[in-house]
Amino acid sequence: MTVPQPPEPIPGARLLFSLDPSVSHLNHGSFGAVPIAVQRAQQRLRDEMEANPLRFFTQGLVDRIAHARRHLAAFLGADPDGTTLVGNATAGAAVVLQSLALRPGDEIVTTDHGYGAVALSVARECARTGAVSRTLPVPLTATDEEVVEIVRDGLRPGRTKLLIVDQLTSPTARLFPTAAIVAVARERGVPVLVDAAHAPGMLPATVASVGADFWVGNLHKWAYAPRGTAALVVAPPWRERIQPLVVSWEQDSGFPVRVEWQATLDYTGWLAAPVGLFTLRSLGVDRVRAHNAALAAYGQRVVGDALGVAPERLPEPGGPAVAMRLVPLPPGVATTLDAARELRARIADRLSAEVSIAGWNGRGYLRLCGQVYNTPDEYDRLAVRLPTLLAQG
Repeated sequence: MTVPQPPEPIPGARLLFSLDPSVSHLNHGSFGAVPIAVQRAQQRLRDEMEANPLRFFTQGLVDRIAHARRHLAAFLGADPDGTTLVGNATAGAAVVLQSLALRPGDEIVTTDHGYGAVALSVARECARTGAVSRTLPVPLTATDEEVVEIVRDGLRPGRTKLLIVDQLTSPTARLFPTAAIVAVARERGVPVLVDAAHAPGMLPATVASVGADFWVGNLHKWAYAPRGTAALVVAPPWRERIQPLVVSWEQDSGFPVRVEWQATLDYTGWLAAPVGLFTLRSLGVDRVRAHNAALAAYGQRVVGDALGVAPERLPEPGGPAVAMRLVPLPPGVATTLDAARELRARIADRLSAEVSIAGWNGRGYLRLCGQVYNTPDEYDRLAVRLPTLLAQG
């Protein structure tokens, strides 16, 4: 079986970023990369803020945030009145969890593909309220139908107060059938929080098409917004129950403003986020999605081949638009969090390549991303050099 051909590069796309050219940046999914035009827009806003802080914060800032929110919500296919801006997906999940008024014996259900920081937030809320959490194991090779059945069998109507499921999983780069999962949960009267940290900009599905009670996604990954820009979308029945993590002066304004307003936060990233969407649209949203997904698939194959992983054993992401791919590492390599961090640092230091390494269910995985600033030769170089580095232990 031949390696898939890499996509044609998008002319000039690499020049839109200020990334160090001596490093292969193959892990866009962790912290993103902010285009130069967006950096400059945010800096102009910071200059405005520092020129007269009192004026900036007290004259129209709430309305400016609302304007940015409406722009971002339209891109996401979300109701702007049900959308609030937060720092990241984990923060949005924490807002939802502490707004549920959980009681002893209530249950939160997750899968074993969930993001670690969200799991920590669940654990904290359970310790605080007496609720319990339960994790549903989902095989990496499970079909969409099997995933839905696992969730269906794992819910306990009346006891399960929240199901948290990822739209695109972080540790395993797997696209979950979230709309079908939400439908099953709704039949059982269980509200759903969809952690869509990687969805905005990468996946074509709109928030409305998912239909979750709560949906949270980062715009600073695949939608080119400044870091610290995410959207929490809440269905109408829940909006007045949502409370901020910290009460501030806009508390009486209700949702969504009371969640957004945290006094002296630096809001310039949110205000500059629409420039990121402009950059994405200028390149062509569909064009970028197709390019990134094809490049990630190419990288998975060449690195997988170099490590001796048969093509049929390379995990499938579950959809053609996914721009993150997994490569299984040799047995015993990077199976723990500490070992994964150590290997990631060695790859960065010795191979000048930034990648993601995660241990999941006793196996180490390398996660590769594709982005418009990447080129096929970056994956080729990693494929040539990685086996030697792994052999050195």
